[in-house]
Order: sequence, then structure tokens, then C-alpha cells
Amino acid sequence: MLVLSRGPTDKIIFPNLDITVEILRVAGNKVRVGIDAPKDVRVLRHELVDEQSGRGVSKKTSHLSHEFCNRLNTANLALHLLQRQLDAGLSEEAEITLQKALRELDTLNETIGGTADAQSSADQKRPPCRTLLVEDDANESELLAGYLQMSGFDVDRAMDGLQAMVYLSRHRSPDIVLLDMQMPRMNGPKTVSSIRSNPTYRDVKIFAVSGTPQAECGVTIGPQGVDRWFSKPINPKELVDEMNRDLAMAHVSA
Repeated sequence: MLVLSRGPTDKIIFPNLDITVEILRVAGNKVRVGIDAPKDVRVLRHELVDEQSGRGVSKKTSHLSHEFCNRLNTANLALHLLQRQLDAGLSEEAEITLQKALRELDTLNETIGGTADAQSSADQKRPPCRTLLVEDDANESELLAGYLQMSGFDVDRAMDGLQAMVYLSRHRSPDIVLLDMQMPRMNGPKTVSSIRSNPTYRDVKIFAVSGTPQAECGVTIGPQGVDRWFSKPINPKELVDEMNRDLAMAHVSA
């Protein structure tokens, strides 16, 4: 294992990204991992970052390529999932997740000099929520699903809009659909239109999670479009908070 087998104060540095992964403390089976990065990079530094900082979409990442946003989002998700796994004592799973994060950071480090804040959160109790995650990138889908499951969500996955519509036709409607925009066969905008045109799914909330700007997709935010728009790289905790808030509001108004 590249990092978790190392001792305290050991570091792995990605100079082009200005990101440092550091072992802060080793105590028995517990390892605390710190991430030092620019303010525009959402990474895992929960003991160092003010919980109120970094809200909203970073202006500096809005111009980045779709591929870059996807890779940075994958690394970002892996780091957040890593903290959850370490907090839960899942050392072996954490090692696998950290390897994925480091591979993504390595790739980014070789190609760009990059640029979103981070925070981890304590586990919170919440009512069960059924979520359909629609994402064609298998690695991103696996990592985000893992984070959501460790946050108390029941998660099913679809690889594109067509598979999502088949799922919806055969299963009880989920509470929330998390939807990428650029996918093969049936993209995000067409999937939004198909869901909104079917009264069976009128209570389903749709959160867009995309590396493509909203203006380029032609998808509105509102009853005929999506309920929320999250630009990659996302902050998973912020996403979970928004999902919980929307579900709580829906429960009160029901």
C-alpha cells in the first residue's frame, strides 16, 4: 500500500496540482490522512477547514474541460469516501479507495497544474432515502454511490438515461435521481424531459451532477427541469446536505 503503510509526517506531493497527501497520525489501526491543496480544490481536510467555507461553484473551475472535471471529481469523491471508511474502521476498503484517489491525482498531475475546499462530516442519522444514480463513468459512479451509502442512502445505479428509464418503469420510484448530463444513448436533458413528461414520476426530485455548464445543456431549474444543479467537481457533503434538506421540506409539505 502506497500511503497507509507509511509513518506519520510522510507525504506524497503532486507539484503540478499543488496538492500534498500527508499522514498526520497513526494510532493502532487508525490512520489520519491530511490533504493540503489550493482553496479551489475540494479535498478532504476536515480538521483544518472551516465548515462554512467554499460554498457554491468555483469560478476558477467553470472553464475546465469535461474530462478534467470528471477526473478531479473522481479523486474528490475518493478522498471523501476514504474519510468515511477510516472513521468506520474499514481499513482494507480505505486502502483501495486511497489507491484510486492517488491514481486520479497522478494522472491530473501529469497533464495540468490544477485547481475546490473540503470537509468531512460526522455520520448523521436520517430517514431512509432511495436514490437512483445515473452516471456513465463506472469509477465515479462507484465512489459516489459508496459515499451516499455510508451517509445512509439506499442507492441503485444506471449507466445512462435509457437504463435509468427502464429502471424507473420496473421499480418503485426513487426519492431522488442524481443525473449526469453527458451520457451515451440517452443524455441528461432527454432523460429530464422523459421523467418530467410522465405523471407517474411527478414526486421524483432530480439533481443534476455534471461537468457541463447548465447554460450549455438547455436544462432549467424548476418543475419542468431539475431541482438542483451541482457542477463537477462536487463536494459530496454539500450534495448530501442538499438532498436531506429537500427531502425534509417535501416531508413537511406532504
